[in-house]
Amino acid sequence: MTLVLDREFAWVFGGVVVLLAIATAVGRHLGGRAETDAARATVANLNARIGAWWVMTAVYLASVLVGPVGAVILFGLLSFWALREFITLTPTRRADHRTLFVAFFLVIPLQYWLVATRWYGFFSILIPVYAFLYIPIRSALSGDTDRFLERIAEIQWGLMVCVYCVSHAPALLMLDIPGYGGENAKLLLYLILVVELSDVLQYVWGKLFGRRPIAPTVSPNKTVEGFVGGIASATALGTALWWMTPFRPWQAAAMALVATLMGFAGGLTMSAIKRDRGVKDFGHVLAGHGGVLDRIDSLCFAGPVFFHLTRYFFTR
Repeated sequence: MTLVLDREFAWVFGGVVVLLAIATAVGRHLGGRAETDAARATVANLNARIGAWWVMTAVYLASVLVGPVGAVILFGLLSFWALREFITLTPTRRADHRTLFVAFFLVIPLQYWLVATRWYGFFSILIPVYAFLYIPIRSALSGDTDRFLERIAEIQWGLMVCVYCVSHAPALLMLDIPGYGGENAKLLLYLILVVELSDVLQYVWGKLFGRRPIAPTVSPNKTVEGFVGGIASATALGTALWWMTPFRPWQAAAMALVATLMGFAGGLTMSAIKRDRGVKDFGHVLAGHGGVLDRIDSLCFAGPVFFHLTRYFFTR
């Protein structure tokens, strides 16, 4: 089976395109009616986000058209760029350059090669065991002890979040799920839709009804109303899409709820890091969306939990 010939995938992906088309039309209509500077700024931000989503949708479609390898390559590139954005905010020194070279040009390709070859045993321990031990050893050999613990911890944390955690999303393709053979790419699409739409819906609910911030010193724009409305809406959507997964409706609801909660936790945690570093976004590669890491921060936390729950409860 190939994704382009799969009717269920085509329906879901087509629905995403239709939603984006409607959002584009609405955004242009609102842009023509905005009268104040604040309203024009809000609409401009909205239209920039919609434009970025068109680009990301096209990139995802191009990757899946060439099969599972394309998805693995896409997420490998996302990890590379996300780690690059993360490292630019950390206090590295010349003594860390060789360590970082290994992280970028050996660990990332090897991690995703293990995903592509379905070598779960090595995939699950490469970074949390071998890379974790190698990084301090290599940097210690350089002889530079200035802020050593801080530098090493941040490189290790960057690898864990930007590479190890993200790689669990395409790792869904390696799972052997009874009665679901050859359809794992739809499960990957399901995870992305639920997590990313949860972010969007939390933003919309927050703009419409947000009054009480959850963590005002971390992310003032995240409100209780946005959290409840976004999580509930995305969970309902995930339940409605149960037919494209190996889950029953109640199982899809539970998995969607866990994914959205972990996605919220990921976004909040990464906001705390940005607040600590004094930056608004990790990067500026996507107009209206910040950097790559700004867009996959939710997936960083949701991906591993979703993967392991699926592997534990739904595989042979």
